[in-house]
Amino acid sequence: MATNAVLDPHNHDFDRFLHASVGEDRKGNGVTVLSALARLNLDPWQEARDLAALGRGAAGARLVALLSRVRDVPALEQDDGMVAQELAGLLPDQVNQATAGSASGAKGWAMSTGLIWTLMAVLFFATQLFFTGSSGSGE
Repeated sequence: MATNAVLDPHNHDFDRFLHASVGEDRKGNGVTVLSALARLNLDPWQEARDLAALGRGAAGARLVALLSRVRDVPALEQDDGMVAQELAGLLPDQVNQATAGSASGAKGWAMSTGLIWTLMAVLFFATQLFFTGSSGSGE
């Protein structure tokens, strides 16, 4: 399970919400909540966590404000309030804290492992310098 969390650190409780369609852009490309939030330079998973913590009503209001900034999706220009309320209904009632914790724990583990390997490499290099010496005699 830890390996999966390292490879995919995102909480899957938000998949229905993040992959929900908000319409097509002016070029005919499908736009999801995930891509709309990314177009606003926001971290979609962090924004989903924040929205879920607000509750449905406040999340809907925040979504209206966010989606009104997405200018190239005609469906949002027509009725971003209705779309936002429907999307807020897709947010989980309670975020699975165990999943969120395991993802952050796996990230911390991966960072710790990287630090250990770096320290081992430095120690190995220092040991090599000590045993080979650097007298510069060339012999």
